[in-house]
Parts: sequence; structure tokens; C-alpha cells
Amino acid sequence: MKKMIFTAAPAAAALLWSVGLISAQSSGTAAEARAMLDNAVAALKANEVAALAAFNDKSNTKFHDRDLYVFCYNMTDGKFTAHPNSATMGTDVRTMKVKDDPLGQRIFDTINKSSGGDVLTVNYNFAKPGTTEPVPKESFVTKVGNEGCGVGYYK
Repeated sequence: MKKMIFTAAPAAAALLWSVGLISAQSSGTAAEARAMLDNAVAALKANEVAALAAFNDKSNTKFHDRDLYVFCYNMTDGKFTAHPNSATMGTDVRTMKVKDDPLGQRIFDTINKSSGGDVLTVNYNFAKPGTTEPVPKESFVTKVGNEGCGVGYYK
């Protein structure tokens, strides 16, 4: 019986350690968000229609990974062209607010300052998936043609 306990204890410890590693990796990092945006920019430059379809395909892990995703909107009218929440599609980014923060307007203004090709950042508070309380988040944003796009990560 003692031998069984001694062999089960290391196995249980290994299992708990691996679960801890998985939960530690549940959020995307700044480097992963930036890499996803770089991939999105390349995709948009290659074929805008195909890229936007890929960004809106939730099963496309190149543009949807844990809490990282690509969002885009048309620079002319501000309407979302890519977002994981389909209810957001076609709404004006500038109307998006988090509590008293006019987040959508700040994102629009920041990307509008971009000459295209440069990547800027926007810091804000936003609720993590499955929660309601906003926490610090940063989005890398840029302009590609007539699309303003970004990828955010939780700090």
C-alpha cells in the first residue's frame, strides 16, 4: 500500500504542475499579439477579401488564439469588417465604449494618425472573456489600405 502511495504522489504532482502551466498560458502575450497583427497585415496585403473572411472565421487559429483575435474596420465609415462577435459587424467602431471610456473613438483616432505600415498602441481596460470587470489591455493597431486593424492582449 505504501509503495502505491509513493508512486501515485509524483504522478499527481506532475498532473497538478501541468494544469498550472496550461492555465498560465491561457492568455496571449504581447509578442503573440504583435505576431498575429503582422500576419494579418500580410494577409490583407495579399488578398483583402480572403483575409477578412479568415479573420471572421473563428476556427482559423492563425487569427483566433485563446483571447487573441484580429479586429478590423473600414476607415471611411468606421464600420467593423472583422470581429469575433458577429453582432458587432457593421457597427461603427467609434460608438464602442467601456464604462466612460470612448475606446472606439480612441482606437479610430490612433489608427487615423497612422501613415500606414507603422504599428501604434492603444491602452485601455476591457473585460476578459467570461468576466464583467474591465482589466488592463493593450492593442497593437495599424492601417492597411482602407482597413484599420488591431490585435489586443491582456497585460
